[in-house]
Amino acid sequence: MGYAEWIGRTNAAVARSPVGRWFRLEGSGHPRERKGAYFFTELRAGLATFFAMAYIISVNANITSDTGGTCVCPAEDLATACDNNTEYLLCKQEVNRDLVTATAAIAAIASFFLGLLANLPVALAPGMGLNAYFAYTVVGHHGTGLIPYSLAVTAVFVEGWIFLGLTLLGIRQWLARAIPASIKLATGAGIGLYLTLIGLSYSAGLGVVQGGTSSPIQLAGCASDTFGDDGLCPSSEKMRNPTMWIGIFCGGVFTVFLMMYRVKGAVIAGILLVSIISWPRPTPVTYFPHTETGDSSFDFFKKVVTFHPIQHTLVAQEWNISSNGGQFGLALITFLYVDILDATGTLYSMAKFAGAMDERTQDFEGSAMAYMVDAICISIGSLFGSPPVTAFVESGAGISEGGKTGLTSCMTGICFFIAVFFAPIFASIPPWATGSTLVIVGSMMMHATLEINWRYLGDAVPAFLTISLMPFTYSIADGLIAGILSYILINGGVWIVAKLTGGRISPPNREEEHEPWTWKIPGGFFPPWLVRAVHGKKDFWRAEDDANDLSLGVMPHGSLSSQDRAGEKLASSKEQVTEK
Repeated sequence: MGYAEWIGRTNAAVARSPVGRWFRLEGSGHPRERKGAYFFTELRAGLATFFAMAYIISVNANITSDTGGTCVCPAEDLATACDNNTEYLLCKQEVNRDLVTATAAIAAIASFFLGLLANLPVALAPGMGLNAYFAYTVVGHHGTGLIPYSLAVTAVFVEGWIFLGLTLLGIRQWLARAIPASIKLATGAGIGLYLTLIGLSYSAGLGVVQGGTSSPIQLAGCASDTFGDDGLCPSSEKMRNPTMWIGIFCGGVFTVFLMMYRVKGAVIAGILLVSIISWPRPTPVTYFPHTETGDSSFDFFKKVVTFHPIQHTLVAQEWNISSNGGQFGLALITFLYVDILDATGTLYSMAKFAGAMDERTQDFEGSAMAYMVDAICISIGSLFGSPPVTAFVESGAGISEGGKTGLTSCMTGICFFIAVFFAPIFASIPPWATGSTLVIVGSMMMHATLEINWRYLGDAVPAFLTISLMPFTYSIADGLIAGILSYILINGGVWIVAKLTGGRISPPNREEEHEPWTWKIPGGFFPPWLVRAVHGKKDFWRAEDDANDLSLGVMPHGSLSSQDRAGEKLASSKEQVTEK
């Protein structure tokens, strides 16, 4: 028996098994089996998704641990003195290792159960952008932000349960589709610039730029031990840091080169190359200097394969919010808003890419279960100490490899589970290895600006304010507030003038407005799962192929209209013809 024949027989055997029928593989006999979905193809697609997004393990740990987690710096000047406090730095190292385990664990749980229960080839993990907002705005570098780390993870925990409620009521889907198109598109681009700034800075990036005195930002690129008394790079040392150049060429240029040729795992390859160069100790670019913290990092790195239990960040929630109620609420609302756009938008786009979208209702198969898994895993992740979990657009790598079912996500989840035991490797990836990755991800997120309607100022100005203020204020929330308020003021004013003048006075090019805002959305307000439940469908969480069954007309429990019954007969006849 040849290799190809063995593959074919195994695919057929798995398809005929309960596993094949659950995931609707081709040949399973399921009425809605997914054509082209084969067992080994799904496994290969899951591996492709994992290698496309494995970078999140080290990147999320590096970014989130910049807060210090539950570690306390006793110095009065938190901005600078903490970097010289050995006890604090050792504690921060432990937090980084905790977060490596936490990131891999929650990505494994979320991806596996989304695939198992929603049967979608989409993977979940702590989101880029949200983790940066969590680390540098909400908690702040060394805990200098709005609220302590323990309150921030409490906000994430509460957000998950609010998300679950919004999902069950259909409000999450309604909010995602009711937000003006220009603001939705601009949010992704603004987060891209925000990530780029982080990737170019010192704390979690290359160290190309830093805050200035005569200007808000200035060129840097010098080693941290050459900083002047003012904490800035001397002119004679700028752009001379060897770790920066290794990150730029090996982690940036090399990665982009691989991506241009569509090499699978290009991002993780660039990160690993820079890391391998930075691991030997007697070099000027080593990540393990001969210091107390460097020795501790190197001792952990030498273990290679081990399970690092979560210690500092496990169930770190603080429920007394009385002293920071306002900031807690702002963080919670921002997490909600960005997650609504990010996770919901990514799930929609990936479902459409996989061919599972209903264009009339803007719903997709397994949507209710996918939203619920996402919401619950947000809260579970917060118990591990992680920022909010979201769907990853890198899932498209697996879909491009032929992934069509939840087996793809289950395979990705298994890979993340294996990664839990390689914490010493992922915890030893330096920030200059991931800095270029943040810049590359940011550049790809800027693609959304092509779809913004720049011809009409009512769309263009709010979008521009959203994009520009996110990096300039170092806050996703401030950018969103500016964009939404400006949209309401500008377009609300135009609407009022038009109403008062009977439509005689309006901007000459108002007809060019892209998707004018409306609270009415395709498919109606009520979620399709609720409509199916009212219709008496027992497995109401599963989407129907028949669009008539998703009608929003509320009917007595267990009854169907004649139109619905006709639609069912038509669908049944089509399935019989297909089988013949």
